[in-house]
Amino acid sequence: MLSQPELLRYNRQLLMREIGRGGQEILKKSAVLIVGLGGLGSPVALYLAAAGVGRLGLVDMDRVDEGNIHRQIIHASDDVGKYKVVSAQASIHAVNPLVETTVSTEKLVPENADDVLAPYDLAAGCLDNFAARYDLDAACRRQGKVHVYGSVRGWEGQASVFAPGGPCYRCFFRDPPPRDWKPNDDDKAIVGTTPGIIGSIMAQEVIKSLLGLDGTLQGRLLLYDGLRTRFRELAIHGNPACPVCGVQAWQPTE
Repeated sequence: MLSQPELLRYNRQLLMREIGRGGQEILKKSAVLIVGLGGLGSPVALYLAAAGVGRLGLVDMDRVDEGNIHRQIIHASDDVGKYKVVSAQASIHAVNPLVETTVSTEKLVPENADDVLAPYDLAAGCLDNFAARYDLDAACRRQGKVHVYGSVRGWEGQASVFAPGGPCYRCFFRDPPPRDWKPNDDDKAIVGTTPGIIGSIMAQEVIKSLLGLDGTLQGRLLLYDGLRTRFRELAIHGNPACPVCGVQAWQPTE
């Protein structure tokens, strides 16, 4: 049930036909894992908290540095040197003290991905680490959970939803790079507004997925070109030979 303070706080959301009181109660009961509290994780965490998602799990092993703040809006100058999950947790509670948070500075790896994901209904992958993207998506597929994905570079970004019954991350991004791959300066270059735009889209896809609404980005890769201010889409098709979700992945080993 929603309390009187919650009815007041979420009043404008409750007016939405697609949400209403029933939908808001679903959000209150939901638990979302956010992996990465950087440029993408900042708007995802803040908007989900503001929307009344009941419990947020925050995973990031890094600390805030001065070069983060121009795009990672969940952190402030006084947070430099703190773990990002600690800084993010404080910002989330400042936005909405009704939201519960759990934090972890453990690195997401194949050995712990399932345990990290298990307590949550859905995962938002806000990662700049390619290997961790594959690990998170594979764990989501094993547990039958939605993975809301986003990535950014420079003026450009992309987002999608990988959900049970549809293609997974590896169906489209088929060949993982080496685990020791490091980005160069061109890969690191970014204008601060780009992750804000993609992260906001990701937060909206999380809300739609939790509410079971149609029209998510499942089966579609949304591409954003900020320099020309345009969006386009690519279809994502399932790969029968995918080692994660394809036919071969479900065949028993001899």
